[in-house]
Formats: sequence, structure tokens, C-alpha cells
Amino acid sequence: MSTPLPIQIENLDFSYGSIQVLEQANLSVADKEFVCIVGPNGGGKTTLLKLLLGLLEPQSGSVEIFGKAPVAGRKQIGYLPQHANLDPKFPVTACDVVLMGLLGQTRNFGFYTKSDKAAARNMLARVGLDKLRNRPIAELSGGQRQRVLIARALVSEPQLLLLDEPTCSLDDYVERELYDLLRELNEELTVAVVTHDISFVSSYVEKVICVNRQVHVHPTSEIDENLIHDMYGEHVQMVRHDQEHGHG
Repeated sequence: MSTPLPIQIENLDFSYGSIQVLEQANLSVADKEFVCIVGPNGGGKTTLLKLLLGLLEPQSGSVEIFGKAPVAGRKQIGYLPQHANLDPKFPVTACDVVLMGLLGQTRNFGFYTKSDKAAARNMLARVGLDKLRNRPIAELSGGQRQRVLIARALVSEPQLLLLDEPTCSLDDYVERELYDLLRELNEELTVAVVTHDISFVSSYVEKVICVNRQVHVHPTSEIDENLIHDMYGEHVQMVRHDQEHGHG
């Protein structure tokens, strides 16, 4: 019997009332793949994420996470939302934020074990922020905060990491650092990133999932100006094939 895939979608239809958002969508993402999800605003990217997380249910077709319904498979997903509800003025440390990733798993707020705290410290070390674990979140840069939020998504040890526009508002250097981190994490788990900025994508992923009511999967090598124009119009940068960050 074959091992269940991290993501398996078959003949999925979803509508908000009379507005069809996804139509006969099919998608398979294999274990330890690193994929990018792109598409215009209103094309269905956010809806697709919500279906994967079990926050919405399709009108027809199926969604499976590791062979289970998304609600049952949710514990295997680490999720970084586009707008994390994290008030930088709230007096919490980086380690406190990471520990929040365990809420709803096995404990209530504030009651963390020594092993919980060790797991949070280890995950901060994994994203390169071990020395900043006691730093107030308000004192961290935008890129450092994103790393803390990735650590929060990972502390429950998921097998699939979903990120919604994780590099939004970050400069190019910090964006590259973050994608380098995601590529490292991809050695251990499956990574799917929703993004508008596909200028870096060919350096990091081999498969691009284009969502615009229908879902089409392309190898990165097929992404060209014509395909981008068909999806977005004139508003998106062409993929940059950057030789210094090849696969391997």
C-alpha cells in the first residue's frame, strides 16, 4: 500500500454562494517537496489554503492531508498566516511566542513543561535565533519576527509547513535568507509557500502551482512571461533564474 501524500486534492469544486472560486481542481504534493502556490488576487489561493486546513469544506471532490480529512490531519500541519495576529507592543519574548504554537495541542495557556520550553528553545535555534530567545518581540526586526513565527509553526513537529506570503514587506536580502531557511527545513518536511513574488521561485522550488479558479501545475522551467501574463496581466515580475542558488 502506497504512503499517503501530504496533499491530495481530487475534482474539487468550491463556491461562495453563486461565485465559483475553484473548479475541478486536482493537486498532488509529494513528501518533502518544496512547492510555490501563485495566482492573482481572487484566484482562489486563500480558499485553497483554508480547504487544506479544514476551515472550509468543498461542495464536491475531496481534500486529503496524509490520507486523512483536513480536520483530522491538521496536527500534521504547521501554518504561518499572512497576517499573524501578533501585536509587537504585547510584552512577550521570542520564546513565549514559539510556545504559543503548542496551545490547543496538549495544554492550556501558561502551563508549559520543561520539555515544552526545551522544544521552543531548540526550534528557535533551528531558525537561527537561539541567542534572541529572551528578547521582547517588539525589539526584533521584521525578518526575525517571521523566523519566530516559523518556529511557532514548527514547534508541534508537523510534517507539512504551509506559509501564506511569508516574505511580504521584507527586503530582498531578508527574503533570500528566509527562503534559504525554508530550503533547509525542506530536507525534513514538505513545504508549500503562497506568494505573489515569484522572482525568487526558480532558485528554490521545482514545481509551481498556479491557482486561478482552476489549478495547473508547472515545472519551474515552464514559467515564462506568457504564462505570467495570462495569470496576472502586467503586474508581476518575471522569474529570475539565479545561478548562485541552484538545487542540490
